[in-house]
Amino acid sequence: MNELKTFIQAQRNKKPLLLMTHVVYGYPSVAKSLEVMAHLLDNGVELLEVQFPFSDPVADGPVITAACHEAISHQPKLEQCIEDIKALSRQYPDSKLLLMSYLNPVLNYGVERLAETLSGDIAGIIIPDITIQGQRLLAPLDRHGVTPVWIITPDTATERIAQISDTADGMLYCVSNAGVTGQQADGLDNIQSYLARVRQHTGLPLSVGFGISSGEHLQRLAGHADVAIVGSALLKAFNQDELTGVAEKLSELQSAISEMPSGA
Repeated sequence: MNELKTFIQAQRNKKPLLLMTHVVYGYPSVAKSLEVMAHLLDNGVELLEVQFPFSDPVADGPVITAACHEAISHQPKLEQCIEDIKALSRQYPDSKLLLMSYLNPVLNYGVERLAETLSGDIAGIIIPDITIQGQRLLAPLDRHGVTPVWIITPDTATERIAQISDTADGMLYCVSNAGVTGQQADGLDNIQSYLARVRQHTGLPLSVGFGISSGEHLQRLAGHADVAIVGSALLKAFNQDELTGVAEKLSELQSAISEMPSGA
């Protein structure tokens, strides 16, 4: 049984919706980004997605792109990023950590080497600029128990959803709209029919991201998604009031989940 899938399903037996929070490694500094990660994990987030910064983050909106560019100015190393998040994974065994990276840093590091390094500590990896046709390239990750998380959008054709679902494990990342991260999640108006279409092809947990920013958004996901992914909203909160802002935004999100009916 896949570790990530098993974890999400076990948590969902106890909670109506899980949170996957997103942090850019190295922004505004490596030390501060690790402090934010520790705060989120200390306060019970079930899943933490750590983005290694890249110069051309094509799937990301202006908030995360700006954070990536500032983080790159500190010349972070993927090897150190991995060591830091592996240490967090061991410190917080009740949560799962995932690495998010664009393909170029992964190829430069080496897929086999990456798989061996992540194995045993990091539950999954999200590579937004690789298509399902590149699945063979990621085979070493599967062999080492690191789950590649595949992405579906509202524009994904039905036959392609079926193809992705046949390959995927752990969970599916369902983009709420066809834009970039941080855009208003207008697609939530159709979230029920969208996720129902995906569920026709898979029994995997469904996570929803891009533009998820408020307790109201989480309420609209209840009963339809398993995981809500929040990134830009937390980053905006940090930019406004650093760790205090993150704490306030996290409290808003977790309060919304606590108010959901248990059977959601």
